[in-house]
Amino acid sequence: MESRPLSPQTDAQLARDVALAAGALLIELCKAGACADNELGDRGDAEANALILDLLHSARPGDFILSEEAQDDPARCGARRVWIVDPLDGTREFRERRADWAVHIGLAIDGVAVTGAVSLPATGRVFATDDSFPSLPPAPAQPRMVVSRTRAHPLVLRVAAAIGAELVPMGSAGAKAMAVVQGDAEIYLHTGGQYEWDNCAPVAVAHAAGLHASRIDGAPLRYNCENPLLPDLLICRPDYAQAVLAAVAAENPTPG
Repeated sequence: MESRPLSPQTDAQLARDVALAAGALLIELCKAGACADNELGDRGDAEANALILDLLHSARPGDFILSEEAQDDPARCGARRVWIVDPLDGTREFRERRADWAVHIGLAIDGVAVTGAVSLPATGRVFATDDSFPSLPPAPAQPRMVVSRTRAHPLVLRVAAAIGAELVPMGSAGAKAMAVVQGDAEIYLHTGGQYEWDNCAPVAVAHAAGLHASRIDGAPLRYNCENPLLPDLLICRPDYAQAVLAAVAAENPTPG
């Protein structure tokens, strides 16, 4: 897909438009059947990344970009504004032609995830920090916790049992986080390994929606670090944060 420069816009509008453009490219790639299933993920990663970099560089030439699929530029560590992107979050789900994969376009300013968009192209949904989010509905009697459908961490399973949460297996980090934003779940708890591109955009959207987002010890999430490893994450409704953090602490985890 040939990229075209985007018109002047706010950071949130830009994030949304870039996420939508990359999502459209990925959907067309699925429909085209241009490659075998075992090659689809690699091609999706590469082509979505190229489009995202081109659009962001054109629209914000002074900003740095940290992408899962591009070589890192250490000079970004001294920059105030860094776009942190995952061109295809949930490559396995994309390759299997499931719906729970995403495109993440996040912007960190001074190390804080302030703006972003998460596109769920297979469902036609996109969530951005300039959305008007509805008030959260009353909390259910039993919270629902989204977890990895293939490798849920033992700590996460123990915490779910401790608070009596129903498990909801799901694919990409973006799909899990947006399940909480949409009200399809109340808690997304993760440990065992992520990077900044896995959660920068989802965290920005979660904060805009009025949700709690932190490390699993309650510490703030920081971005544009020299090492982009960010191994644990809690996104949840504020009314569940204290109980989840207490349950995590009772298990004596070692963050990171």
